Amino acid sequence: MLRRTSERDGHDFALAAPPRQLPQKVCVGGIGVEIPQSSISNEELVETFNIWVDRENTARAARGEPPLPRSDADFIVNASGIRTRHVYEREGILDAERMAPNIPARADDELSVMAEFGVKAAQKALVHAGAAAGDVDLVICAASHHQRPYPALAIEIQQALGTGGAAFDMGLGCSSAVAALHVAANLVRSGAHRKVLVVTPELITGHLNFRDRQTHFIFGDASVAMLVEALGEGESRPGRFEIVDTRGWTQFSNSIRTNFGFLSRLSQDDVSILEMEGNMIKQVGNKVFKEVTVAGHQFIVDFLAEHGHTPNTMRRFWLHQANARMNAMILKLAFGKDVGQDRAPTVLERLGNTAAAGAIIALHENHEDMHEGDFGLLCAFGAGYSIGGALLRMM
Repeated sequence: MLRRTSERDGHDFALAAPPRQLPQKVCVGGIGVEIPQSSISNEELVETFNIWVDRENTARAARGEPPLPRSDADFIVNASGIRTRHVYEREGILDAERMAPNIPARADDELSVMAEFGVKAAQKALVHAGAAAGDVDLVICAASHHQRPYPALAIEIQQALGTGGAAFDMGLGCSSAVAALHVAANLVRSGAHRKVLVVTPELITGHLNFRDRQTHFIFGDASVAMLVEALGEGESRPGRFEIVDTRGWTQFSNSIRTNFGFLSRLSQDDVSILEMEGNMIKQVGNKVFKEVTVAGHQFIVDFLAEHGHTPNTMRRFWLHQANARMNAMILKLAFGKDVGQDRAPTVLERLGNTAAAGAIIALHENHEDMHEGDFGLLCAFGAGYSIGGALLRMM
């Protein structure tokens, strides 16, 4: 500690030591992915949905109301590219009387479901990075939905892992993980933190209306984590990614929305009953497709241009895993031609849309064939609208 005498009043006061040199480089030191074992095929999901529709249409006919349309597996594939999805709990979803995951409540002194899901991915990320939990000085839990407002799930994950420092929650729809990467990378780059753990546990089936034909097939559950850490002068981590830069963009839109929140019950005549219908995920699919395709393409081209890059200088794209046709169109606009799986791999055919986790899973599963110096773009699109991007370079 340095000491200096004030010229103004002669008092002696302590000065902090000179600030440490800020790290010039930041990397993703480790990635962890946790995917539930249980899965549901399109055919299974459609069978349950149609049982419910047939029952509902009988009641609607008696009331003189128009019937609801049935669904089919081909419609789902054509609309989204999804054939199956992994889920945290499958039996409740496939119960035509319930059509929602059956996840029992836990006591306050037990590890919560979402925190537990996040911890599993976080532990894998730490192992992949060769880091100890005690090395981490910040945990960010970033997901499209959170189990509760407080205590922050990030703090619960912090305690379960045994990390130090601080923790907080954040959310930006399906852009949450990349938005948190943006925050984490800049906090580390500034010297505020040395190792930041970004945890994204997506239990999105718990917030999905399985009786809505337009959305019931879209989502699956998955948990991911990334350890963001500083690189010392001249240090390299072969096989890992340097975070060259990150970027975010938002523009308000109601086309993807959920109204599920603590004020929801106050709109009911009987506040002891929370009416779910209309408060869960809803979206205007065609409008979202058109607007996000245009915005996503422009974001990618502009962000890369800032660094002297074009889509052609990217070895790989890891895009948000929401819709195969949307990703293909965004890349066709960017490249001027169709781009295949090698350049822009997808995982949604077997996993569905895992919200903010999807692009990270695509990255995790599709990077080991890259070479030193190869560039890639991680990019996610979500409600808001929101877009997050990270330009990565293989070390």
